[in-house]
Amino acid sequence: MIKIRPIELRLALMNFLEFGVWGAYLISLGNFLYSIGLEKQIGWFYTVQGIVSLFMPAVIGVLADRYIQAQRMLSLCHILAGCFMAAAGVYCLTTSQVEFGPLFSLYTLSVAFFMPTIGLGNSVAFNALNRAGLDTIKHFPPIRVFGTVGFICAMLFVNFTQFQTNAWQLITSAVLSFILAAYALTLPSCPVKKGEKSSISETLGLNAFKLFKQKRMAIFFLFSMLLGVSLQITNSYGNTFITSFSEIAEFADTWGAHNANALISLSQMSETLCILLIPFCLKRFGIKGVMLMSMFAWVLRFGFFGLGNTGDGLWLLVLSCIVYGIAFDFFNVSGGLYVDQETTKDIRSSAQGLFMIMTNGIGATVGTLCAQGIVNHFVFSQTTPEAQHAGWETSWFIFAAYALVVGVLFMFIFKDSKQQPSAAEVRKDLDTVNSGADGMIEE
Repeated sequence: MIKIRPIELRLALMNFLEFGVWGAYLISLGNFLYSIGLEKQIGWFYTVQGIVSLFMPAVIGVLADRYIQAQRMLSLCHILAGCFMAAAGVYCLTTSQVEFGPLFSLYTLSVAFFMPTIGLGNSVAFNALNRAGLDTIKHFPPIRVFGTVGFICAMLFVNFTQFQTNAWQLITSAVLSFILAAYALTLPSCPVKKGEKSSISETLGLNAFKLFKQKRMAIFFLFSMLLGVSLQITNSYGNTFITSFSEIAEFADTWGAHNANALISLSQMSETLCILLIPFCLKRFGIKGVMLMSMFAWVLRFGFFGLGNTGDGLWLLVLSCIVYGIAFDFFNVSGGLYVDQETTKDIRSSAQGLFMIMTNGIGATVGTLCAQGIVNHFVFSQTTPEAQHAGWETSWFIFAAYALVVGVLFMFIFKDSKQQPSAAEVRKDLDTVNSGADGMIEE
């Protein structure tokens, strides 16, 4: 019989709330922006997450390491994130015409304080488990699963309340932030490292950039950035695309057209299941093989979106959601494992941070801006629903072609070291990698 300790339940609730905050708006925000006439600026709202991720987690992390206990910093960040998100929601609900400037400013301030909380939550969890004498490798992954569950529950709540098309999704996120801010103060105290000295480069994790001197690692990080381009595209436009079928007479009354969030939540369910396949696939196919699976899964992710619809083509949209688990997890987790294996202990954490910067920072930022240009040109420049639908098809096929080119180039250019991880090494590292990779997330 599995024994569940009280601290595990408390940490599971923390993760549930943490990712519930994100799930309330991440997938549906584009739909709301479209409904208020800001469809051509959708990309900026997702791009800014990558921009703030380049520096805010490092800055907040330094403060939590040296001056403010992590659980208190977690609480403070959620108070600030919740206040700015609530202000954004109230602004949208009380003004007759929502302007890009005020909404984007409030939203940016909110995500600037939210993004560091993913890492802070992991620090709080690891500290609490260690204090309880529990093995983080064994006990953290089941706790982290509740983060995905929270994300899915928030998505479904926003879907079935129809908040996915209005500003109440922002209010929902803010309320969850306030709840977590209060709850975080009840969690075990985390130590601070007052008095310890280190260089600025060490503090900010800049030492990892010396990995670019190694040809193999330089190529790996380059392709990480190129594949990172794909990470936020369906987050930005997937909900808007599926909902757009409601404007076409043939699909106006279909279930999928009115429940985009519920349909897309299959992606997160797939992600939860696919992560269990990683140890077997790594042992069988190696890191290069697993990452190639991810790259070609992105081709299918976008291609099925281009071919599907909410009527007789609903099964293609469902398949797109299923392959997303492979596309996201196999790249993020296996890539993180590769970084862990190829780096020394003194820069290992910094190297994981560099992996995040290349993928969720630079890659996702560039990718979202490029996707915005493509969608604005082929979709939002059109005047009829039918013409916009044709534009959506073209856009998804362009994204699929890009992922295919990256996959083929990776196949021929990247040369992996011959040593493959053992099953024990995979299990040992999977916990740490998940904690970093899940922040990238299309969670």
